[in-house]
Amino acid sequence: MAKNYFKRYIWLIETINRNGHITFSQLSNYWEGCGLNDKIRNERKLSPKTFFNHINAIKDMFGLQIKCNRSNGEYYIEDNPEGGEIRKWLLESLSMNNLLNESRDMHDRILFEKIPSSQKWLPVIVNAMRDGRVIEMTYQSFWRDVPNTYKAKLYCLKLFRQRWYMLAMSEGKKEPRVYALDERMIDIVVTDKKYKLPANFDAVKFFADYFGVIVGTENKPTKIKILVDKLQEKFFDSLPLHETQHKVEAESDEDYTVYQYHLAPTFDFKQEILSRGPAVTVLEPESFRQEVLDDIRDMLANY
Repeated sequence: MAKNYFKRYIWLIETINRNGHITFSQLSNYWEGCGLNDKIRNERKLSPKTFFNHINAIKDMFGLQIKCNRSNGEYYIEDNPEGGEIRKWLLESLSMNNLLNESRDMHDRILFEKIPSSQKWLPVIVNAMRDGRVIEMTYQSFWRDVPNTYKAKLYCLKLFRQRWYMLAMSEGKKEPRVYALDERMIDIVVTDKKYKLPANFDAVKFFADYFGVIVGTENKPTKIKILVDKLQEKFFDSLPLHETQHKVEAESDEDYTVYQYHLAPTFDFKQEILSRGPAVTVLEPESFRQEVLDDIRDMLANY
């Protein structure tokens, strides 16, 4: 049942967020005309009990609090300054998901990037995290010939380059590992075994020193400088590669801009730099600059 309600939670969040403030009566009217309604038997009307159950589930699942202004009876999503960027991204993503679901008659005119297996595994994982239940997953790495089955405690989810990943502590491991929710994830079964997330775990801080999902490597966070062609400056400014990105004005001129970061020079970050082609040059550290140069030489040898 919780899985069936997942889309209804998204619809409710998006409807309230889109309107800003809305009464229960208005929500009920919207619900009567919602496409999801056709799939729910004997629930043409949005009952107060169902509505309040959904509010509690949304708080547990998404960390969003739907409040009521008692003076006018209007509901709204509470603005929480903590995790503001994540909250903004979440609302935008849920809004886009709802828009696409309601615009299926225009499917040939709205193009978007596919996210493998997100619909299949996300509801299962989100509910398991909310309930604090251990999962049993069957997973086959791209580098292994046969799949393996693990019991694991779920820590968090992260979206990167059109793929969802989950951070989980598998039995027998000392550190949590990242698993992709694509064709590598063969099966997930939620067990009855309960677990508690470590009190000191912070998902944002865990990934803060990295670009992407490769973490816990021998690469330690360090100062990285790159030189960017001036024509690419606005692309970097409008969508920074990392939250530590900032311009080094003293080293920039009219032809190029120097950006500085503090992060670990992992494989993911190196791939991002290489994907920018000749518009980006690594300045420091020298070890990372050499890694990129070696890859460029190997690429050149292919031609």
